[in-house]
Amino acid sequence: MIKRKDTLTSHSGDAPFGAPGTVVRTPLLQPEEFFGKGRLFNRMRLPVGSGIGRHVHEGEQEIYYILNGKGEYDDNGTILEVGPGDLTLCPAGERHGIQNIGDTDLEFIALILYVD
Repeated sequence: MIKRKDTLTSHSGDAPFGAPGTVVRTPLLQPEEFFGKGRLFNRMRLPVGSGIGRHVHEGEQEIYYILNGKGEYDDNGTILEVGPGDLTLCPAGERHGIQNIGDTDLEFIALILYVD
């Protein structure tokens, strides 16, 4: 199977978890394509100043792979700068968030997988 870029639909909305700005989500897989192993595989775009507020993951882990831009990643209260090629991992039971601190869009792949 190949999903062509012109068949993927993006959705824009308010930034989640109390963060400022907006977020543009492009789902790369649909729920039935996870076969019960996860729930999210998206390309995410945060315009300048936008973010995803700190939140916790229970029974799942979330991975961000940074494609473009510059961000501040909140790793359980420790703030770290991230950029292209960086990967973050938020294991089950931990908290994280991300904020665009650059002068261009922050783009990344987000993947949420269920853990046993």
